[in-house]
Amino acid sequence: MSLILHFHPLSSFCWKALTALYENDTPFTPNIVNLGDPGERAALTKLWPICRFPVLEDKAKGEVVPESSIIIEYLDRHYPGRTRFIPEEKDRGLETRLRDRFYDLYLHLPMQKAIGDRLRPAGNKDPHGVEEARAQLRKSYAIIDRQMEGGGWAMGSDFSLADCAAMPSLYYGNRVEPVGGFRNVSAYLERLQARPSFARVLKEAEPYFGLFPTAAE
Repeated sequence: MSLILHFHPLSSFCWKALTALYENDTPFTPNIVNLGDPGERAALTKLWPICRFPVLEDKAKGEVVPESSIIIEYLDRHYPGRTRFIPEEKDRGLETRLRDRFYDLYLHLPMQKAIGDRLRPAGNKDPHGVEEARAQLRKSYAIIDRQMEGGGWAMGSDFSLADCAAMPSLYYGNRVEPVGGFRNVSAYLERLQARPSFARVLKEAEPYFGLFPTAAE
């Protein structure tokens, strides 16, 4: 196959790229990367010096594409399918990219901050930073709750890049700061989890959920 995705099944940003690939049944070779293995880390670093996944390698075109949003736009441009992730209409395309950035910056990153703190040694915890992150999650939920008043997807009736970004950030965010108090957000998360592409991502991640850091008792 021309496309190789270097990823880890538990990584939230990898979920975003996987959802796009599964959404259009795009053929690709999955390569699970263990960053704890020096050889695998070195191989990923050779492809992308930042050494973060996901990274998409396109053997046919000789391209290496890092970063989940860029991967999805690359797929939309070079390997289009029944779902188009970015609308062709320019203003709507811009709004879709804005929603994508909103989910990544104001939901995804604070969620990762709170979860990452669970991995810190007892003497190096950052409770103030975690509470700031959880406050940002609540603020973001409130904005999304208003946006999703009419149901549907992030951009209305069409599934898009913004929904690929929303899926992992809301799923994991709910395990940090529950969305139960936000009716429209809860309903949106249920729709996302029922989407076949994301349901497949979750199913494949199940064997790795034991590695997910739980909150301290």
